[in-house]
Amino acid sequence: MNSVSVKIWVVCFVLVAFGGAWETSVARPQFEFPQTGGPILSKPAIGTPNINLEVHKVNRLALSLTNKGFFGTGYYSSNPLDPETGLPVLACEYPINSDVEYLWVGGLWLGAVIGRDTLVSTGAEGYYFITEFFPDAGDEGRMERKSTRPFSRNYSPDAVSEEDIIAIFTDTLTHSSYVTEDPIDNRAHQPLNVKIVQKSYAWSYPYAEDFILFDYEIENIGVFPLKQLYIGLVVDADAFHMSTQSADGAWLDDICGFKKTIPSPFWPGYVDTIMASWVADNDGDPHGGVFDFASTTGVTATRVIRTPSDSMKYSFNWWVTRYTPSLDWGPRQVTEEKPFRDFGPNFGTPLGDKNKYYMLSTGEFDYDQLECAVTQGNGWLSPPRDAADYADGHNAIYLLSFGPFDVAPGEILPFTMAYIGGEDLHHDPHAFETMYSPLNPQPYMDQLDFSDLGMNSIWADWIYDNPGFDTDNDGDSGLARWFYNIDSSDSTYAFYKGDGVPDFRGAAPPPSPKLNVTSGLGKLTLRWNGQVSENFLDVFSGQKDFEGYKIYFAEDNRFSDFVLVATYDYHDYDRFMWDDARRMWVGSLEPILYDSLLAWYGADFDPDMYTEEHPLPADDDRNITGRFTYFSPQYWNNSDLSDPHGIHKIYPDANLADPTDTTADGYHRYYEYKFVFENLSPAKPLYVSVTSFDYGSRKHKLSVLESSVLENDTLGWPLTSTEEVEDEALGVVVFPNPYRIDGRYAGAGYENRDRTKSAERARSINFANLPRICTIRIYTLTGDLVQEIDHYRPGGGPTAQHESWNMLSRNTQAITSGIYIWSVTSEMGEQLGKLVIIK
Repeated sequence: MNSVSVKIWVVCFVLVAFGGAWETSVARPQFEFPQTGGPILSKPAIGTPNINLEVHKVNRLALSLTNKGFFGTGYYSSNPLDPETGLPVLACEYPINSDVEYLWVGGLWLGAVIGRDTLVSTGAEGYYFITEFFPDAGDEGRMERKSTRPFSRNYSPDAVSEEDIIAIFTDTLTHSSYVTEDPIDNRAHQPLNVKIVQKSYAWSYPYAEDFILFDYEIENIGVFPLKQLYIGLVVDADAFHMSTQSADGAWLDDICGFKKTIPSPFWPGYVDTIMASWVADNDGDPHGGVFDFASTTGVTATRVIRTPSDSMKYSFNWWVTRYTPSLDWGPRQVTEEKPFRDFGPNFGTPLGDKNKYYMLSTGEFDYDQLECAVTQGNGWLSPPRDAADYADGHNAIYLLSFGPFDVAPGEILPFTMAYIGGEDLHHDPHAFETMYSPLNPQPYMDQLDFSDLGMNSIWADWIYDNPGFDTDNDGDSGLARWFYNIDSSDSTYAFYKGDGVPDFRGAAPPPSPKLNVTSGLGKLTLRWNGQVSENFLDVFSGQKDFEGYKIYFAEDNRFSDFVLVATYDYHDYDRFMWDDARRMWVGSLEPILYDSLLAWYGADFDPDMYTEEHPLPADDDRNITGRFTYFSPQYWNNSDLSDPHGIHKIYPDANLADPTDTTADGYHRYYEYKFVFENLSPAKPLYVSVTSFDYGSRKHKLSVLESSVLENDTLGWPLTSTEEVEDEALGVVVFPNPYRIDGRYAGAGYENRDRTKSAERARSINFANLPRICTIRIYTLTGDLVQEIDHYRPGGGPTAQHESWNMLSRNTQAITSGIYIWSVTSEMGEQLGKLVIIK
């Protein structure tokens, strides 16, 4: 969420209804897994588990998931590909499109007693890289996507969120081709015989755009009861910008801890419980004394939202490791009831089933990592030799666990958790350097800002179970109380907890329309049909609450880059009337259209004349209410649809009453709109977007909600369209030509716009006026082939006429200065030209 204030106005709807010291080069262990979105373990045989990867990407938290009991990309040798887009993905990019990574891998641990044996099945075991959950073979094992978005390819009427991802897996596979033998237990995997249904939900709404909810069902599919079952979530999170990925120790400066409460963002003087296990970079990665696009100032966390029982114990444990026993440590508390347990060669990482189960069930709450150089007392073991290095940032891993539960054969155990992001944990780029001391970390800890993480954690809980909403109609709407303002005599009676029945929903804006973008030289034309958006029914009121559209553009698809350029909204007003008995102004529940006001008050009535300071008198002949009345524009009242330079209707004379007056897609022509970006530089592509927004709800005290700019954002080149190129047989254009090393193209936004590559790997020469299908070849003057590019855009679109070359040869070497020959071959023939590179 961009700011705490944006979330606070939404709350009312539920109130009423290492810098380390080592000098050696440090790199993560690498694994020989393929980088595709398909199977991680490729064994071409009948019955091979259908292992998938999917990516949550509708909101600001872009999280990679698998159907193997782990999330993230830590078990891939390089970034895997999103099966929908074919593009590389991160484990957890936050915010989305920022190239800031916050995760390596996280996963599920389940431990129980079966007979006399203690067993643990793990989705992510980062020391020996053991994974013990697998999906079925074939289509039954494939992950499934659903969406409530009407224009999504995954739309389903039974979807829960804008992005549902469903995965099913078990721990029953024991073949050594898939499951590694545990080197500590010296035996093959012993399953618990459990089946896991994992459903994850994501929304783009302003109050829900920073978390993903995971709903689990754990079923005992064996013949023996699972005794003393504990559930754990292990997270190995790394925080860095992708431009620093190859830097030594980029993943060795992270810190973790547990945050139980925050000051309430809603009721001053109160605290809210958030129970969040968190991890972040130690200092936010300032550069040159300031935070910039490559800084990691945020924080991510997990929170358990629902458990099968309230009678249980929680544990929070963390450890640091560099995958060698001498550099592996974690806090331990020793008491009479809980003597010291020897983990073998390691002091922190629990290896083997029995040690993992001990950690799952210990009931211990570790102090935060920043404090590990401070002597704690109360049975906590003394700080280790390298405590200062561990405290100021390291490879931090945490385990959040709870239980116990007894699960009979056939029984299903549900639980829900949230993976949450928060912005601006680090707000002072000098704080770590000037305030942090391993022997006195408290001043630095106190200035860390958990407010945004806390707000998002609260909202994750409320979306799971809406306070003030009686889901099952049993007369129970949840827990409420009076909240007293310590600075005044005001008090508020508000619901702060739901009724215990899952909702997995919240108020939603109208969906963004399906957007069609066409290109022309120096312009991009946006066209859409608003029939679905304008007739969308609000989930709580059941009424149409569409108010208008907004047009945005950006040079990159980061949230913060989008700029508002045009709006349209209904010409309507909120009407406020004085309630003499209550001595207050009372507003209309819905805005009133201007035309309706004219019908009520007269054709010459001007509602803008009557304000709170100068209301319409109660005894005015036109005052149909008999009470003092004033009017306030619902929004900007920018309702002119006739200006061709603004948002305008394509068919202004379309008759809405004629059901046959429709487009080829079956939508009514009345709802057809257009907006044209003109006078654009043809040398720069732009992202464009159309959002929809509503008028809020005074009844539910809900302010205006707007759809996400990323719901239909589209990249377009303001170049002659590929259709015109083919129709008129236009010549290919190559730019910049000559390409100069001192051209400062990156600084002007012409290349390396994502700022993740070195300069030599981010250069770009552009080919424009291309047909949809062609082959580009670059040769030396002696005829040697330098590079070949297949341009394949059979469907056309606003980028189909363009291709770029990164100035690397076929063996990925940077080319040298000189004159090169290019050719473009297609059904239209072959075109040739010269290209000059000056380095």
